[in-house]
Amino acid sequence: MLNQYSRTRLLLGAEGMERLAKARVAIFGIGGVGGFTMEALARSGVGALDLIDDDKVCLTNLNRQIIATRSTVGQYKVDAAQARIADIDPRIQVTTHKCFYTPATADQFDFTQYDYIVDAIDTVSGKLELVQQADAAGTPIISSMGAGNKLDPTAFQVADIYQTSVCPLARVMRKELKKRGIRHLKVVYSQEPPMTPLDDLSSSCHTNCICPPDAARTCVQRRQIPGSTAFVPSVVGLIIAGEVIKDLVDKKDGIG
Repeated sequence: MLNQYSRTRLLLGAEGMERLAKARVAIFGIGGVGGFTMEALARSGVGALDLIDDDKVCLTNLNRQIIATRSTVGQYKVDAAQARIADIDPRIQVTTHKCFYTPATADQFDFTQYDYIVDAIDTVSGKLELVQQADAAGTPIISSMGAGNKLDPTAFQVADIYQTSVCPLARVMRKELKKRGIRHLKVVYSQEPPMTPLDDLSSSCHTNCICPPDAARTCVQRRQIPGSTAFVPSVVGLIIAGEVIKDLVDKKDGIG
């Protein structure tokens, strides 16, 4: 019988679709990158998604975040994402966590329950902790490197962290992961040198922050506000989703 996944099944087969339906994927960070990853995983038939983010939708998110619309401004991102997923497929099990992931909040999660982890957060300390927790649990993880201040979506590629170059965030991650004895990490990174955002005070969130007034973290707390576009974070998120789908479908010993 035809259903919303019939076209995907033509490529992945019945067994592949069953593996996706049984999979549970955690997405840390539901922003420009993580939101598009979430969207593609939901539309591909992944059966359970954990969404982790404590932020609220801001007007400045509308240029790049798929969950951001005029009607969702002010909502928690995970709540907006959950409603969107329910409209795509109400059978998907969605668990939301209004949590800013850091080493201090890591103990709120059991990483052994996930079949895959997506790192789409933007703090080095959080990324390092996520990778270490995934490594300890034996759970596959893929990390997004820097997507801000970029204009070329074709410059992104998938690689092991130790094979990356150019990306400043990847350089820091390589150094810190080596110290921690982590030998491998699948990442999506760009070989495009990051641009320097224009020094335009009229467009600066530092001086004109319009985050929801009750947001847990506002722009004035950020050290730098990166420039962004609609067509770079989305590409990164979709590349990540593709890697997750391929790895889950190709897993030889099943899921769960």
